[in-house]
Amino acid sequence: MILPKVNRLPPEQVREITEIVEASGCHVQPIVGAVRTIYAIVGDERDELMISRLEGLPYIERIDRIQSPFKLMDIRSDLSTHQITIGGVTLGKAPLFIAGQCTIDPKNPGYFYETAQAVKEAGANVLRGGVWKPRTNPYSFQGDDRSLDILMEASRRTGLPVDTEVMDEDQLKLALDAGVSMLQVGARNALNYSLLRQIGAAVAGRKTVVLLKRSLHMGTLNEFISAAEYIANFGNPSVVLCPRGTSPALDGYRNHPDESIVPLLKERTWAPVVVDPSHSVGKAAYVPACALAAVAYGADGLCIEAHVQPSKGIGDDPKQAVTPDALAETIRLARAIWTLRHPAAPRA
Repeated sequence: MILPKVNRLPPEQVREITEIVEASGCHVQPIVGAVRTIYAIVGDERDELMISRLEGLPYIERIDRIQSPFKLMDIRSDLSTHQITIGGVTLGKAPLFIAGQCTIDPKNPGYFYETAQAVKEAGANVLRGGVWKPRTNPYSFQGDDRSLDILMEASRRTGLPVDTEVMDEDQLKLALDAGVSMLQVGARNALNYSLLRQIGAAVAGRKTVVLLKRSLHMGTLNEFISAAEYIANFGNPSVVLCPRGTSPALDGYRNHPDESIVPLLKERTWAPVVVDPSHSVGKAAYVPACALAAVAYGADGLCIEAHVQPSKGIGDDPKQAVTPDALAETIRLARAIWTLRHPAAPRA
């Protein structure tokens, strides 16, 4: 990883370091951070001649060699100072709350508009809404392109940025063209490296944030963080890790709740961690407790499914979406716990 003495190198200096790096069979990937741009060496960075030539350049401060499976997302990376801001919240400085329906019903858009306003009033910073849905059963509702218009209209009405899941290149393009601020990678695609690369390339140079969920199986933490590396490797490091429960399920819960991995992730990566308690437990009655436990473990935020009338929803909403009142109380208590963990932070 190349650290320049200035915030950003001019084109002629970028060309010079690129020539040196490419002569050793690697390539340079600029990573634009909030404060300065760093230049990642992608490939085997152990070539001592390459390192010596780079260190000899007068405009280079130092070369960091991070021997880790994830060089960009590693906690020792210079990106540890990178800040991700969405919905008026800078993660790590205040808790982020993402809330909304699992699935937008294109036949009943009024429910989503009502939900959007209700979750905003409850304290949510980002509006979630499922436009396209991965389903185990091929005959279940798979989502509808029309729901993207409903999602963006709700964003306009509330002023909230939106989060939605994408599962292929066509959906990715539609979401970005519409102005989706946060792209969600679901548990079924968390190890779809082709899709992760496509998302990384598509969000390069944008302010788009990617919410990466943990894969369905109980994979290792390194596997989870390395999946984020696939996205960040294209130049946009604004990736948020989202534990959401894993398989096999714990008897009585939808999945095996995994909010306890938050401090373990924070020992290895600088990436913010936003927990999804709704999919972890799969039942509305259990969501608040799981959400508060996540914040107590050190989560930077929560992604909660909510609906003004859960019984009228589709997808997972009837069983796991909380009401706006329950959401508001959960957010209130979560803020209190977050403040206890961050006594020096300004109060909301």
